[in-house]
Amino acid sequence: MRNIAPTTAHIRLVSVADNPRSISPLPPHASAELYAARAELLRDAADALVQAKHVFADGAVPVEDEVIDLSQRGGDIATALIDAADAWRADLLVVGARQHHGLMRWVEGTVSQPLVTYSRCSLLIVPAEHEEKPMRPVQRILFATDGSAPSLKALKYGMRFAKSEGHMRAVYVIDRAVHLTDFVPIHLLEDAFAEEGKAALTAAAGIFAGSSGHCDTALVATERTGDDISHAIVRQASHWHADLLVMGTHGRRGAARWLLGSVAGRVARITQTPLLLVPAKGS
Repeated sequence: MRNIAPTTAHIRLVSVADNPRSISPLPPHASAELYAARAELLRDAADALVQAKHVFADGAVPVEDEVIDLSQRGGDIATALIDAADAWRADLLVVGARQHHGLMRWVEGTVSQPLVTYSRCSLLIVPAEHEEKPMRPVQRILFATDGSAPSLKALKYGMRFAKSEGHMRAVYVIDRAVHLTDFVPIHLLEDAFAEEGKAALTAAAGIFAGSSGHCDTALVATERTGDDISHAIVRQASHWHADLLVMGTHGRRGAARWLLGSVAGRVARITQTPLLLVPAKGS
């Protein structure tokens, strides 16, 4: 965050102390145990803020901080973060993430997935595995586009973080993977995707035209089997050595989201590159 925040930025650090009853339900009369657990969670939240404030110790930008106690306000961590961002009118919500598999994926998903789906401001997810280059600003930004209005909005928003000497690349992924539900011959689908991709990248190049940085576009494709668009995007980010990956989210809900899938949500679960998600609606 320190590497992308302008000197005119305002930073608010929020640490959420979970409700001990939601972590480990206690007997109705276990007041002493409940008090001790809540006190420990509040101490941990306060300690997390102290550590986070060290990142901005040079005083270049003003920093506020807040501990949110779910024992007092109720709800869950994801909702508390979304509400805090809305109340503060945040332009960007920044969270860390750990990629897990199996049971832990479901546990971590109770926080990360609702943020991806419901955040009304842009969301920056920084994977725990990401190794930040000390004091180096973002130099290489990769944009995943499908030509839609949300993806072009994300491109315009992400360009705010570009440096004049930086590199930007927009990619469109042709889905070549064969699916059992496909009713159209795969080569016809590929031709249609290629034409759509060229149009999407032409639109992206038009937006890049106003930048002083080094910009290019690329058509990429999934493997024939055992692959999908999300993994192809993540591979591109890794192979191109991107400092930041930017995507738009369509904000689909209900059945449409399950049928169409959430490429951004899957990317968020597997990427080791910081991911900036820009919602179709909102700030």
